[in-house]
Amino acid sequence: MRDPYSVLGVPRSATEADIKKAFRKLAKDNHPDRNADDPKALERFKEANLAYELLSDAAKRGQFDRGEIGPDGQPANPFAGGGYSGGGFNPRDFGAGGRSGAGSDFAGAADDLFADIFGGRSPFGGSGARGGGERGFRTQVRGPDVAYRLTVSFVDAVQLNPQRVTLRSGQAIDIKLPAGLESGKQMRLAGKGEPGPGGNGDAIVTIEIAAHRAFTREGDDVRLILPIKLDEAVQGAKVRTPTAEGMVSLSIPPGTSSGRMFRLKGRGFRKLNGTRGDQLVTVQIDIPPDHDELKAFAERFVDPRNIRATLDG
Repeated sequence: MRDPYSVLGVPRSATEADIKKAFRKLAKDNHPDRNADDPKALERFKEANLAYELLSDAAKRGQFDRGEIGPDGQPANPFAGGGYSGGGFNPRDFGAGGRSGAGSDFAGAADDLFADIFGGRSPFGGSGARGGGERGFRTQVRGPDVAYRLTVSFVDAVQLNPQRVTLRSGQAIDIKLPAGLESGKQMRLAGKGEPGPGGNGDAIVTIEIAAHRAFTREGDDVRLILPIKLDEAVQGAKVRTPTAEGMVSLSIPPGTSSGRMFRLKGRGFRKLNGTRGDQLVTVQIDIPPDHDELKAFAERFVDPRNIRATLDG
C-alpha cells in the first residue's frame, strides 16, 4: 500500500478537516455505484478508505508518523518491542494472517462519513463491513440507471399538471412536475432503474417542453401575439384572450396601436421561489384586404400628425 498521505493527496501537516475533505472527494469520485464499469476506481476507493482509516485515528497516525507501523497498519517490526506505543507486539491488535485491524476493516473510521456522502448507504455490506478482511470486502453495487425522455405540452408545463411515465418494466407511474421547470430539466425517480445486488438504480427523466402554436416562452413569462380588428383598436373593446389556463377578457383601450403590450400578472411559469411569471400580450391590428368601405373611409380621412418625425435624418 502507498503512503496514506500520498493516497489522499495531503501533506503530513494536514489537519483532521483537511484529511476528511480529501477523503470525501476521493470517495465520491471513485464510489463503486458511480463506477460500475471501472475496476480501477474500486481499487482507488479501497485504497482511499484504508488511508483514511489510518490517518483519521490520531493514535494510528502518530504510530505511522513515528515509523512504528506501515501504511497498511502493520507494525514496521512487530518483534522489536517498540511497536504500538512501546507495548510490544500484541496479537490482539491483528486479524487472521497477521493483518492489522486497520487493514482488515475496510469500513472502519469511514463509516460515519458514508451517511453524509451517500445517504446512509455504505458500500460495505455483510461480513465485509467489519473484520472480514479483503476476502470479506463486498461492494453493494446498485443496478444501472435508466434514461427516459418525457415531452410535456406547453400548457401542462405552465400548469404543472402531473404526467404519466411508462417504465421499461411496463409499470406506469404519475410524476409531479416541479416549479422552475424548463426543457432539459432532469427528474430522478429513486429505485425505478434496473435491479442490482445493491438495489435498483434510478430512472432519470429528462423533460422537454413542446412548442405551442400561439404561446412562446421568455424566461418565466409567456408571450402571445393577439390579433385585433381595426374597429376594436379605434373604439376600444373587450377581447377574449387565450392563456395557458383558459380564456380571459382583455380590455383594449380606444386608440390602441399595433405593438402595444398588455401584462396579465401571474399567468406565466412557476418559479422556484413560489411566484409566477406573467403573460405578455402584444396586440397586432389586422386590416382586411380589398375592403371597399375601408378604402373609401381612408380616402376621406387625413391624419395631420407627423408620426415619423423622430426618424428624420
